[in-house]
Amino acid sequence: MGYMLFPYKLHFPLSESPIVGGNVCSSKITSQTKLMNANMANYKGQYNFVVHGRKPDKYVRYHRRTKIPPDFGPSTYTKRKSEVVDESRFDTVLLEKETEIMDGSPVKDDYDDPALEDNDHLIWDPDEVEAITSLFQGRIPQKPGKLNRERPLPLPLPHKLRPVGLPTVKRRVRLTPPDAASSHATLSKQLYKDPAFLINVAREIRGLPKEDNVALVLSKCCQFLRKGSLSLTIRELGRMGLPERALQTFRWAQKQPHLFPDDRILASTVEILAATHLLRFPDNNPKEFVSLASRSVLEAMTRGFIRGGSLSLALRLLRIAKKANRTLASDVYTKLILKLGKIPDKRFLAIPLLKDLAGRDDLELNQQECTAVMKVCMWLGRFEVVESVFKWYKQSGRTPTVVMYTTVIRSLYSNKNYREALALVWEMEASDCILDLTAYRVIIKLLIALNDLSRTVRYFSKLKEAGFSPPYGVYRDLVYIYLVSGRLAKCKEVCKELESAGFTLDVHLRSQLLQLERNVNSDGLVYEDS
Repeated sequence: MGYMLFPYKLHFPLSESPIVGGNVCSSKITSQTKLMNANMANYKGQYNFVVHGRKPDKYVRYHRRTKIPPDFGPSTYTKRKSEVVDESRFDTVLLEKETEIMDGSPVKDDYDDPALEDNDHLIWDPDEVEAITSLFQGRIPQKPGKLNRERPLPLPLPHKLRPVGLPTVKRRVRLTPPDAASSHATLSKQLYKDPAFLINVAREIRGLPKEDNVALVLSKCCQFLRKGSLSLTIRELGRMGLPERALQTFRWAQKQPHLFPDDRILASTVEILAATHLLRFPDNNPKEFVSLASRSVLEAMTRGFIRGGSLSLALRLLRIAKKANRTLASDVYTKLILKLGKIPDKRFLAIPLLKDLAGRDDLELNQQECTAVMKVCMWLGRFEVVESVFKWYKQSGRTPTVVMYTTVIRSLYSNKNYREALALVWEMEASDCILDLTAYRVIIKLLIALNDLSRTVRYFSKLKEAGFSPPYGVYRDLVYIYLVSGRLAKCKEVCKELESAGFTLDVHLRSQLLQLERNVNSDGLVYEDS
């Protein structure tokens, strides 16, 4: 059985359609309409789905008209005072209606009762009437008080506190896309700071005959160079032992306007010439030279003097710089202190430099520089300085290495503070530092000084377990502590191991070992190994 779609969503079966052959039957339309209104709720969803083949209207994206909110009827929760009626009155009204129905008289509607109309009459309060009348009069009267209230100022915003200024200019702007850039520009950007390219230039210069100038090589790569590029080439020539070629390279760079002036090239050349004793110290007016020279040039000259062994010239330059209020880098001082500390006759010259470092507020030392300063202070007998430098390094938030721990333990051992040194050993082990051979040697010496045989043997076994070959000093210390404790059998065992390692016991210990053996034989005592 088919269906037809009519306006207002009235669906009729074809067999019951009111339109037959183009004629409309009004009576049939009326009856069908009444029947459809009665069964609309039951068949609406089914007919819609069958005819249209789609989901209900609530899933349609664009509705034909806006949805009307449902009518929930009058509120049954809030009632006015006038609406509150005595419940006994409802009982009487119901009884009257029942009698009227039984008698067959027409029922009277409640809305026609004038008494009920009087009860529904609203009574307005004076405040409400005043508020409504004020709407038509103008401004609503406010409560008495301060009318012009001062509002607090808004909190300052960070972006509004910044000074108003022009935007910063964007640097390194590419005017052309990378694809459109020339191959020459791309190659020059890659080569001017490429270490392999710059070192290769130094090798080509080294291969030149002595009578040829470096311009033959540098002119070929001039287009690829920038400021500071040749500093690496000049340093490489200095490592190759060619200071004259380095000077020729610097002179050639002076004639190139796009390469000079540049302090990096000048500093590299000055350092190489000072290290090879080809740079003359400005004896005429050194104060003027120090005041006019840049900091990088002064530091390079000092490093060159230190590398070349001209420690007196380096000290002189630092003194003049101090008088001229020129501050150099901390690593320059530490390198000179370490060089002076290695020479026993000149160790006292490092004391003023240590005081200069201690008085600096911007002291910056890395782990190697701190270790070098502590070693020199230990050689000078300034053990308190070693501990202060170690504490400063830990307070700066850095973790000490095994080399620093070993240096401080050796300093405390030299100062005969054995208990403090042993506490530092436990601290080093708690920090999970991997001990090296030097650390094992220092710890074994410390334990022998404490006459702690059991711990000495334990660390000796740890040394071998770590894969290190014990040196002669460790064997010698172990033989000595066994001799002191009277362990003859252990002494002979360590001596056999020492000889199998290729060492020979010195004469002094050998004589002590023979003396112990004679005493044991004469007394008839045999020391058993526990």
